[in-house]
Amino acid sequence: MRVDIHQHLWTEPLVAALARRSEPPFVRRIEGEWVLRIPGEPEWALQPATLDLEARAAEVRRDGVDRALVALSSPTGIEALPAGEARPLVEAHLEGVAAAPGCFAAWGALALDDARPAEVDDLLDRGFVGLSLPAGAIATPAGLERCGPLLERLERRGAPLFVHPGPAPWRAPVAHPGGAPLWWPALTGYVAEMNAAWHAFTALGRREHPHLRVAFAMLAGGAPLHLERLAARGGPTGGATDPDIYYDTSSYGDRTVDAMIRCVGIDQIVYGSDRPVVGPAPWALGQAARHAALVENPGRLLAGSRAPAPARAYA
Repeated sequence: MRVDIHQHLWTEPLVAALARRSEPPFVRRIEGEWVLRIPGEPEWALQPATLDLEARAAEVRRDGVDRALVALSSPTGIEALPAGEARPLVEAHLEGVAAAPGCFAAWGALALDDARPAEVDDLLDRGFVGLSLPAGAIATPAGLERCGPLLERLERRGAPLFVHPGPAPWRAPVAHPGGAPLWWPALTGYVAEMNAAWHAFTALGRREHPHLRVAFAMLAGGAPLHLERLAARGGPTGGATDPDIYYDTSSYGDRTVDAMIRCVGIDQIVYGSDRPVVGPAPWALGQAARHAALVENPGRLLAGSRAPAPARAYA
């Protein structure tokens, strides 16, 4: 099965829940279009094709993909809201993606303000493929510790983690500086956030969660490309050879993907498009590499090749 591990859907339940809000994140109907407002960033119009799930399903087929995995768009800050505000939005998202056409499956999401390990079990029991977390949640030692019970439960169940740019309740969101182009956060704060999450997990998280499979969006902000500098500063370089860390190709083309393959190997690259935010770049690295990124590697990410981890003392 050919898998795109990284897409987003704006479903009717989620849009309706956002429309009921008076503070960002929210949507408003302006001149016939839904316009999204999220903290610290300019407004974005949700194009009609973005909201048409049947059209999105046809797009999956045109991409030559059999299954697209949907994640909550963490830069919206939904998971970082106070629990009473976050839970209705998260549940609306989960409800909407669960009813999406059959070519879609989904990563689970949680209101992180008071998330509990039992909620990870509930997500997996409902058929979600794993858990998506905003990078800000695990970008520091303190964040990793706070998320530890959730990661341990994923590890125990043999399910993967997907790390996507976005804030946590205990970390400020990426802000758009006045006067900067619209793309500024995506090329600065998002990259730095993913880079920090990779370094935190490699340096500290792997020791605590030795069996957890993790996929980082957008090639982890290119973090493994800095291995020589990491070594020069005395840091751990084992993340480059970790068989349970994967990197999705979203928003990158053949030059950067090729550089990542040279650092971590083709076996750790998985295909992610980030539709509808951006479209995938043409694949120019050969059919064998494409098959690895679309079929073989996502299969190992999702199903694993080892027994689930033993239980530890978390409620």
